[in-house]
Amino acid sequence: MKKRIPDFLYGGDYNPEQWPENTWKDDIKIFKQADINSATVNVFSWSLLEPREGEYDFSKLDKIIDNLSAANFNIVLATSTAAMPAWMFKKYPDVARVDYQGRRHVFGARHNFCPSSDNYRRLARELVLKLAQRYHSNPHVVAWHVNNEYGGNCYCDNCARAFRKWLKNRYQTLEALNAAWDMNVWSHTIHDWDEIVVPNELGDAWGPEGTETTVAGLSVDYLRFQSDQMLDLFKMEKKIIEQYSPNIPVTTNFHSLPNKMIDYQKWAKEQDIISYDSYPAYNMPTYHPAFLYDLMRTLKHQPFMLMESTPSQVNWQPYSPLKRPGQMRATEFQAVAHGADTVQFFQLKQARGGSEKFHGAVIAHSGRTDTRAFKEVAQLGHDLKRVGRTIQHSTTPAKVALVFDWNNFWSFEYVDGITQDLKYVPLILDYYRQFYERNIPVDVISVDDDFSQYDLVVAPVLYMVKPGLSQKINKYVQTGGHFVTTFMSGMVGPSDNIYLGGYPGPLKDVTGVWVEESDAVLPGQSVKVKIGDQDYDAHLMCDLIHPQGANVLASYDSEFYAGTAAFTENQYGLGTAWYIGSRLEHAGLSKLIDYIIRVANIHSLIPKQTPLEITKRVTTDGRELYFVLNMSNAEHFLPKSLANYHDLLTGKQAAPKLNGWGVELLSKN
Repeated sequence: MKKRIPDFLYGGDYNPEQWPENTWKDDIKIFKQADINSATVNVFSWSLLEPREGEYDFSKLDKIIDNLSAANFNIVLATSTAAMPAWMFKKYPDVARVDYQGRRHVFGARHNFCPSSDNYRRLARELVLKLAQRYHSNPHVVAWHVNNEYGGNCYCDNCARAFRKWLKNRYQTLEALNAAWDMNVWSHTIHDWDEIVVPNELGDAWGPEGTETTVAGLSVDYLRFQSDQMLDLFKMEKKIIEQYSPNIPVTTNFHSLPNKMIDYQKWAKEQDIISYDSYPAYNMPTYHPAFLYDLMRTLKHQPFMLMESTPSQVNWQPYSPLKRPGQMRATEFQAVAHGADTVQFFQLKQARGGSEKFHGAVIAHSGRTDTRAFKEVAQLGHDLKRVGRTIQHSTTPAKVALVFDWNNFWSFEYVDGITQDLKYVPLILDYYRQFYERNIPVDVISVDDDFSQYDLVVAPVLYMVKPGLSQKINKYVQTGGHFVTTFMSGMVGPSDNIYLGGYPGPLKDVTGVWVEESDAVLPGQSVKVKIGDQDYDAHLMCDLIHPQGANVLASYDSEFYAGTAAFTENQYGLGTAWYIGSRLEHAGLSKLIDYIIRVANIHSLIPKQTPLEITKRVTTDGRELYFVLNMSNAEHFLPKSLANYHDLLTGKQAAPKLNGWGVELLSKN
């Protein structure tokens, strides 16, 4: 049985322990005015709960939970293990992380625990056990929130010892490890397990963390190991909670763009529900957060929790402009449109001190409810109270899949050669944007997902191809699937060693091409690609492609390789595979995608293109819900195909025009 949240949650992080108790009832009254129905508490309270080792004080948390319960709030109860108290650093220095430069952290900040520290694990286990025993019977606790925004790596001696054990389990013998990492290069051969050192700036890695390394196999394995160590911590806390709350969802909040250090796809298997913290930068195009929401939804192929967002400004960007009137509502509905079954803020009440005191909140420093920001929060609350239960548990059907893979993310950005500008996420976003602008639903899948449920699978820069993946792709295309890949694909195996015999390695058969070499396009320059009778600019790099059965659909039109293939199509069994040899400008890639979706018989949610964002969710009883979002300040007309639909937010027929940041939620009945 799936563990589910009982209501559509509207709320967020609440830290009443930072305020006098006589203010708490007033806070709750204000929350009620905005139809806020949930609060996430106890995220950073370890030093209050355990002021000295083994001495616990739950009196304040008891009062907080009692107050929220009496007001009939849904409670997301956190475990407080992300920020360690000062006494812990003082008594057990090994709990502190050692950074990439080899420096051990001291007390301060947060998210700086060593995942391999036995002392940290023991103390966290004891705290979580006390919390689970104390609060499991409270019916208002609807979810458990473990730790907070896991991420960051440790390079200490404890991690080095644990890493060697992890490697023994993975490779069994030193001979296998040396072969996997190709350790004859630079006389790196390992003759004893304790010769293995972590790849920090003092050893085989250099430059910014995660970007430069001598032995890519070692560095990628260390990222895998650190992700696994953190995951083991999560599983430890979850196992304790489940002993007392077996039917309550347990989650932890994912974050960042996405977080490079944590393999979310592997972690998703251990989450009862995915939760995500969304903070789009002020200059981020609207398709970027949409991509991340689709990634979060597809991690478990079910709705996710929007665990954090902001009703106003954030405090940590270099520039934090105000959200324009209506923008907050539209951006929160964007998350819901792409699969969120909650809308939660950080924070419900603005802190007086600390680094986040200028981070926006439902209750600002003024404490007033007649502000523009609060009125918009309240309007959104009224909207969600009206439609939340209709939306809840609905799904997002998609016939297009975009492959995003953490092992590729890690390995691709360690590449030394051709160009230093190989960045994984922007290249994936090039393709996501194409479908976003056409209002074509997309699942953002892992290489382990079932390809057969999709009519089109797009796998840009599929650099690392693990054993079995090429056979899976071949079978998918042979049986009628449509597959797209690009330059820098099929290059290496799971330890970052090159597949010999020519690029794109195990993808040569399905693509029907052989890539002889790749040219770096220098910054500020471009290479022309002729598509039809028009030239388009190509950047970053250009593959010199030899068709081996594939048809040439577009060719380079400048440089010494003018006239050679830049875009190919290969019939393979009952299906088709395309290979795109360069990073095309948006207009040029649009021409290729137009052709591909025509061949693959992929259709937009609406017959004509529109600047509005349109997404569809389908309820458990088959009802189609169309989210129509104007993600700009300009006015735009509703597509005529939706003109006769009913707006669930207003209870009226759909308005023919959406003002800036306007939202409509449309249904036929």
